[in-house]
Amino acid sequence: MSKFTDIGVEKHGHVGLIEIRKPPLNFFDVSLINQIADALEEFDRDIEIRASVLAAQGKAFCAGADFADPVRQQAEERATTDPASNLPINHLYVQAVRIFRNRKPIVAAVHGAAIGGGLGLAVAADFRVTCPEARFAANFTKLGFHPGFGLTATLPELVGRNNAELIFYTSRRVTGEEAARMGLANLCVPQVEVRAEALKLANEIAECSPLGLLSTRATMRAGLAERVLAATNHELSEQNKLRATEDFKEGVKATAERRVANFKGR
Repeated sequence: MSKFTDIGVEKHGHVGLIEIRKPPLNFFDVSLINQIADALEEFDRDIEIRASVLAAQGKAFCAGADFADPVRQQAEERATTDPASNLPINHLYVQAVRIFRNRKPIVAAVHGAAIGGGLGLAVAADFRVTCPEARFAANFTKLGFHPGFGLTATLPELVGRNNAELIFYTSRRVTGEEAARMGLANLCVPQVEVRAEALKLANEIAECSPLGLLSTRATMRAGLAERVLAATNHELSEQNKLRATEDFKEGVKATAERRVANFKGR
């Protein structure tokens, strides 16, 4: 395995484990998403690995992007562009689409908050094991922003269009129990059991024929990466428009100050 700085990577028989190690909130940046994509690609090349678990240290599974750090937000730009998206090659969304191109099943162990792009990361997995304490939220509209990380394509496919609209329009936090009821999570267990249950599910998958798994998953997720690529291209266009507004600045400030934003519509 490659050397990673923000994740830990382990092999447990036929199951690979990726652990995000940026506690307590595990904010993501381009580097983190790139490392997760790299690890998944290594698992794809490893004939012994048949499924993987994506877990995290700390309080949150992934609290999304750190909007309070504009320098980091700008650091993802490079001159070289990706021909598929026409974005800088290390743009966050270019790396995110790589995750959707992986070939083997992923189980996300969501023991805490999965917020914004962190929700997008959790939804990129095939299955989610969670707990009552977890919170799932696409909080973009409370920031005066537009959803990203491909969520406008992936979330409606998972929970239905109207539930996705409810989550997007309200920016509400959905509990682990609610997530299980609406199909956002597959299992809701006590918090201390989340990772063990995720590994158990991944091992159940790994007991199946590796060639059968690859073939079936390719059928079930056919075109998904392309739909996410199209979605992220549109999402980024809208985000770039809204990033320059007064409402976005107010939304970020209000969120940091834990108060209701005073939006002006400009």
